[in-house]
This record gives sequence, C-alpha cells and structure tokens, in this order.
Amino acid sequence: MKYFNRNEQISIAPLVVFRLLFGLLTLFGTIRFLSKGWVDEMYIQPHLYFGFYGFEWVKTLPGDWMYLPFILMILGSLGIIFGFFYRWAAVLYFLSFTYVELLDKTNYLNHYYFVSLVAFLMIWLPANKNFSLDVAWRKKKSFVSIPKFNIQILQLQLACVYVFAGIAKLNSDWLFEAQPLSIWLSSHVDIPVFGELLKQKWIAYAFSWFGCFYDLFIVFFLLMNRTRTVAYFFVIAFHLLTAYLFPIGVFPYVMISLTLIFFSVQFHEKIIVFLKDRISYRADNKNNIEFTETKSENLFYGFTFFIVLQIIIPFRHILYPGDLFWNEEGFRFSWRVMLMHKEGLAQFYIHDSKTGGEIEVMNSDYLTRKQEEQMSTQPDMLIQFAHHLQQEFKDKSLKINNQTYQIKNPTVHANVYVTLNGRPSQLMISKNVDLSAQTYNLQHRDWLENFKD
Repeated sequence: MKYFNRNEQISIAPLVVFRLLFGLLTLFGTIRFLSKGWVDEMYIQPHLYFGFYGFEWVKTLPGDWMYLPFILMILGSLGIIFGFFYRWAAVLYFLSFTYVELLDKTNYLNHYYFVSLVAFLMIWLPANKNFSLDVAWRKKKSFVSIPKFNIQILQLQLACVYVFAGIAKLNSDWLFEAQPLSIWLSSHVDIPVFGELLKQKWIAYAFSWFGCFYDLFIVFFLLMNRTRTVAYFFVIAFHLLTAYLFPIGVFPYVMISLTLIFFSVQFHEKIIVFLKDRISYRADNKNNIEFTETKSENLFYGFTFFIVLQIIIPFRHILYPGDLFWNEEGFRFSWRVMLMHKEGLAQFYIHDSKTGGEIEVMNSDYLTRKQEEQMSTQPDMLIQFAHHLQQEFKDKSLKINNQTYQIKNPTVHANVYVTLNGRPSQLMISKNVDLSAQTYNLQHRDWLENFKD
C-alpha cells in the first residue's frame, strides 16, 4: 500500500515535463487535424451525425463556426505548454476537445478517449506550479514537491490503456487465428525489403503474441529501475512500427512521449534544469514551498474514484450475452485497440404499412462514405440511421411512374450482412425486423442474428 500513500511527497519535475509534452502533442494534433481538412470533411459536410447515447443533445455549430472549437483547442494547448492561466487553459482544452469527440461516434478512436481523460486529469493537477508563466509573470506560488499521487494518477491512466489492451487480446481470434493482423499485414506486401515477409502467417502470429505480451507487462517493466531503460526501448520500437504499418495518426507518438512519466525524478529534473538554463528561467527560485494544502486529501479520493471507474468500465461487456465483437455492446471506451476487422453491407427499405409499398434507400444520399462504412457494422448506429430515415420519410410524397404516393406510417427495415475478422459474410439483421421500432438504449439487442463462428 506504500505505493498509494497520499502523504508521500515527490519532486514536481515529472508533472511539469508531462505538462509540456501533453501540451505540445495536443497542439500538434489540432494543427494536423486542421491542415488535413478534416473539420470540413467530418463536421461540416455530413448531413447526419451519430451521437453517443446520452449525448445526442450535443450538436455541431453552423457552417464554418465548427472551426471555433479547434481554435479554442489551440489556445488551450498553448496555455498548458506555457503554464499561463493554466487551470482555465486545461478546462478550455478539455471542453472543446471532448465536445468535438462527442459529436459523431463515426470518428471514435481509443486515443481520442485517452486524450479526453488525460485532459480532464490535467485540470486538477498542479502542473503549473513550476517552470510556468503563472509563476514567472502572475507570481503564483512555486512548488518543488507535490504529493506523489499526482504523478501516480497519470501512471495509472497509462497503465489502464496498456493492461486492458492486453487483456482484450486474450481471445481466440487474436491468439489462435492471428486475426485481424493477418488481414492487415498481408496488405503491406508493397513495403520494400520486408513486404513479402509480411505475407507469412507466422509473422502475423509473432506480432499477435508479442503485442499481447507487450501490452500486459510493459507497465511493470517500466516501473522497475533495472528494466526501465530496456522497456522504454521496446516502447519506442513497438509504437514506431505500429505507426509505420497502420494509419492511426499521432497515437503512437503520444504513447512514446507520455510514457516518460514512468522515469525517475532525477531524469525529469535534468530535463527541467536543461530547459531553464536555455531560457535563463529563474522565477522558481522564489517562494519554493511544499504542496501541503488540505485539499490534497479530497483530490486523492477523487482520483481514487476516477481510477475505480476506469477499471470497471472496460468490463461492462460481461453484462451482455453473445459475442462482443459481433454486437459491440460494451465495446467502446474499453481499450480494445485494433482487435477486429469488420465489413458490412446494409440495405435499407422504407415500408408503407398503409399501402404495402416499399422503396430501397440509397445510404450515400444521407451519409458520408466513412459514416456508411461504420454504420453498416455497428448495431447502435444502424438503429440511429433507421430512426432518422423514419422521420425523413414520414408524410413524404414520392412520385413513382407518374403517380404520387404519400407515405403516412413508414417503417424501416434492413438486410445487414457482416464479415468479422476474415470469416464469410453472415446475416446480422433480418429484413423482418422493424428497425425503426427498436429503442436506442443500453439494453441487449436480442433482435440481432446470433453470431456463427
């Protein structure tokens, strides 16, 4: 229990280095997002957005106003980097980033969720109490030490990502079929020198088993002084290889950078001293005090509750019957990174109960290509799209063969076929199911066809 002693003090240096790295990474990520035109592509062009359950009320801003949250993210990142009005900057970044993340589950990625969680933690951490403009210009108190749990909460958050990703890999597809890595690696045969090698089945198995072992145990090796340097070498190698082979954005570089939080206090103090010397920073030599505020006790219990939630949430899938990768009930927010390859075909039909007439819907008339690809394999998005279509066609007049028909009571049906991790395509939703009558909630969807392995 000594590891969780809330009264133990430690140098603030690791937290300051973490603040600098996190701010730089979020700044780079935001600028990269803007430069690639993704704001327009993902948040301005679409006509429909798939909100998260309970957050459907979160809506996009009109037109080019959607650039505003990203401008706020840049301002927040700069405030975090320089420790300038730090608390407000952390709040600003967390709210603007999480707002964008909640707009459309089409764009959900594990590392977006991770950034939101870390940004939330940064609001409460005294990361600006040393080597910051809040100290140098705003004359805030400077700390040389803080309660150790302020560092440990960040280590535990990173540990959740790694360990739960490893636990999630303990499944038959990953370990005994080397899927979906077999599919993904074989698509890289054009890589110079190693391309042909990636077609070999044993390579996919080696990647799968090593990835599982790495995720399960890397944190424990990073925590030990004797193995930390070698472990970090594997962190760099693992994430650089991942970045090279798979298009997952800046996430590998985020993990390489932020994993430095596991290094010793002396390591981080050398970084801070180096940076201070380069810019002749001397403000922290005044009013150096220990962090002994009584609010640290409440913060400790708050962080404890936060971590308990982080441990419980990834296991919520056990409350649902059936195959997790098929029904995806409890799949998101559980660090299941790169574990499945799904492709689907969803053909929607509007049925008029009064006339018995039926028309087929062109999904592309309502969805972007990315939205259609995601929707066609995810049951909750299929329900949301069906509800949208029902409202779209209610009391709508259609002209067919020079005759006008008015749809009074439309119901929405779909034939949905999905292939999972290289298996033959199979029926997920029968056309007999009225999707528009299904409630969008967190209950088990017993109207899905059973997965046949």
